[in-house]
Amino acid sequence: MKPAGFPGTTWGALFVLAASVLWGTTGTAATFAPDVSPLAIGAVAMGFGGLLQAAIAARPMLAFGTSLRRQWRTVALGSLAVALYPLAFYSSMHLAGVAVGTVVSIGSAPLASAVIERVVDNRRFTRRWAVGAALGVSGAVLLCVADAGHGGAGAVGAGWSTPAGVALGLVAGLTYALYSWAAHRVINTGVPSKVVMGIVFGIGGLLLMPVLAATGAPFLASWQNFSVGAYMAVVPMFAGYVLFGWGLARVRASTATTLSLAETVVAALLAVVGVGERLPALGWTGAALTAGSLFVLTLPSRRPPDSRFGESSPAALPNAARTYT
Repeated sequence: MKPAGFPGTTWGALFVLAASVLWGTTGTAATFAPDVSPLAIGAVAMGFGGLLQAAIAARPMLAFGTSLRRQWRTVALGSLAVALYPLAFYSSMHLAGVAVGTVVSIGSAPLASAVIERVVDNRRFTRRWAVGAALGVSGAVLLCVADAGHGGAGAVGAGWSTPAGVALGLVAGLTYALYSWAAHRVINTGVPSKVVMGIVFGIGGLLLMPVLAATGAPFLASWQNFSVGAYMAVVPMFAGYVLFGWGLARVRASTATTLSLAETVVAALLAVVGVGERLPALGWTGAALTAGSLFVLTLPSRRPPDSRFGESSPAALPNAARTYT
């Protein structure tokens, strides 16, 4: 059933924001399993989370098998990006700290996503997106600078760790933008979001299984490590990406990745409260700017959204793409 009361794009934005809040907990959750490597954390989170996505979508995936086979290149690109993203993301947080790693990874994704849409889909940059992205990325940069200025280095702490963490964060941002774009592209052909997320994340999860087999032994060493792995797979990765798939059916990929900047604020706040990282005044200013970007992007538009103004109107999408289940 389609929820009433807001335009479809507003519901899409709210779904993405809800997913971002769940994702913002992952960095802090990972600190409760200090003996587990970032590669193992990424593999168990996105690996099992992706396999769960595939499991709940198994039957409809068969029904849409022909449509998926026609777009196998896009599906393959999205799946490969899904597998690479968590390895880069959690390694970035391990090297540069929870706040900086999250900010760079998520903060760079909107720009990468908009460039992909411009180059591949010939979509114009809209004024609303430009304002929202400028506010959000500025806030992300301030959060990063503020955290670095207060010695928010990661667990490694060596002089090269923060630059390496930032570089991996940029890789994470690019792969996040790629799988968001790929999923949105397939959804817009009429394949339900549940099916698209199931196939893209299911294949990505399978690709991560060898990494988990090689690095995941510490998850069995204690109940705490096991609980962290289970939480990461079920809550932020499984439930979060179900919400994200619903959102991608209603807003374009660049808008979704920009809205995901909310994750940086949640991660920074939890890093302060739960991990003990300090957030100075400059960091709070960055959080406020990021919140401002979310306000700009979630305000309902006065005119019906269409391709000229940068959003995919739900009314213009095939019925299957607007299905929640």
